[in-house]
Amino acid sequence: MKRSPGVRTCALAVGGALSLTLITGCSEGSSKEPSGSPSVRALSAAELKQRILAQGEVDGYKVNAIGEAAPTRNKIKSSDEKCRPLAYVLTGLAPADPAAEIGRTVREDKKDPTDDATSMDDLADGKFESALKESMDLDVTSVDLSSYDGKGAEDALKAVSAALQSCATGFTGGASGDEQKVTKVTAVKPSGAGDGSVAFTAITDMDGDKAPLHAEVVRHDNTLATYFTMNIGAMMAGKTYKVPTAVIKAQSAKLG
Repeated sequence: MKRSPGVRTCALAVGGALSLTLITGCSEGSSKEPSGSPSVRALSAAELKQRILAQGEVDGYKVNAIGEAAPTRNKIKSSDEKCRPLAYVLTGLAPADPAAEIGRTVREDKKDPTDDATSMDDLADGKFESALKESMDLDVTSVDLSSYDGKGAEDALKAVSAALQSCATGFTGGASGDEQKVTKVTAVKPSGAGDGSVAFTAITDMDGDKAPLHAEVVRHDNTLATYFTMNIGAMMAGKTYKVPTAVIKAQSAKLG
């Protein structure tokens, strides 16, 4: 059967980006020795593991560890150094190099759409496109916890705010060899959680299609919670979506 090449292209392009961005990180966290003698001690990877979301802690979502085969932080590229904090966030990482970091993927637990057809191949063009969009219409969020010595968390959050001003017209960044073109970055109203927060929407160019990505960074004392959300089905259907409030609330509750 003949299907819309635009639908297939969008699904493949965005799906590829999803696999790259939402596997980025460390499955059980990483840490390094802090330098100097700061007045505030960073949490260790083990301490962050106790504080990050776990399965069963967010109603309607599944929580999983992030894959081990992910690119490391030093593999993330940015066409403009001022935009690097945003490039990190859009690959599921903290905006600045932390003392310790750990990540999880939080996926909306949504039932697959039902249809009398036994497979996608049995559907007519119109129904195929509709079923494809519906099946992929779910929020997938990368949640990253990172901890810093001294005022490192405050400085990292400020770096995100500064990058939003410097990179409003876009940049190119991401894992080396798989960089994405971001054409526009816009600050949006954050959740207001924690001791400070910054949220933004990035518009990416995927084979000529504009795809919005959503992110928020929240500071809890000297720890940052970084949220990055994609919804492929919403992108394909032109629907709006955002970083799920339920995910931010659940993670914020664990951080106190």
